Amino acid sequence: MPRFHRIAFVASPTRESREAAAALMRRYDHVTPEDADVVVALGGDGVMLQVLHRMMDSGKPIYGMNRGTVGFLMNDFREEGLIERLEQAQRSVIHPLSMVAIDTEGRRHTARAINEVYMLRQTHQTAKLRILVDGKVRLPELIADGVLAATPAGSTAYNLSVGGPILPLNAHLLALTPISAFRPRRWHGALLPHHAQIRIEVIEPEHRPVSAVADHTEFRRVCSVDTSLDRTTELVLLHDPGHGLDERILREQFG
Repeated sequence: MPRFHRIAFVASPTRESREAAAALMRRYDHVTPEDADVVVALGGDGVMLQVLHRMMDSGKPIYGMNRGTVGFLMNDFREEGLIERLEQAQRSVIHPLSMVAIDTEGRRHTARAINEVYMLRQTHQTAKLRILVDGKVRLPELIADGVLAATPAGSTAYNLSVGGPILPLNAHLLALTPISAFRPRRWHGALLPHHAQIRIEVIEPEHRPVSAVADHTEFRRVCSVDTSLDRTTELVLLHDPGHGLDERILREQFG
């Protein structure tokens, strides 16, 4: 008996993705994502993140097929043999970051991030940030464009672009990476245990406004952000044998 006999297809709005979804739906029986055993996402990494967020609390595995530009999280696209590929696929389990942001009006905002939580200056002025880990001040003042916390799965995204380390998928770590740091010049970030509670406070939030972003969700003029790994939520990605997320992250480190 196949594990996955109810398949849902979700495509990005590009022509290539919509045409690919239409071809697969003509070939395979399909249901809505809410009724599916597995969701097949068609597009690039952007649509994969959107589907993961949409299905965040469902526990349903997501199998991506690349019809986009980057496709780091995706498998190669082929119409034939989809059922067999799903049955043989390797599972990767990742956990999101939870974020609680307080803005300058005292309002509380919550969001979750699969890749990263970051804070970024809103004006020409650099941000001034205070960093606490598990309630202890570790950096009294960071003057920079911002700072980000990345999961292992997200370490090859924005984190890598700003010079952060690539983390193996099974590493019990979070990357804390500055964005264009001005002071202290020699601080290039930190590797934190996965259970760390990170708090970032904005110094002079009224004069140096800062936004907080969890993947695609942004809150502006924040004065503090608390973030930590949500280990109660499991997201399951499926990849073809030999092309799992851990293997892709390893390959990325060798160019």
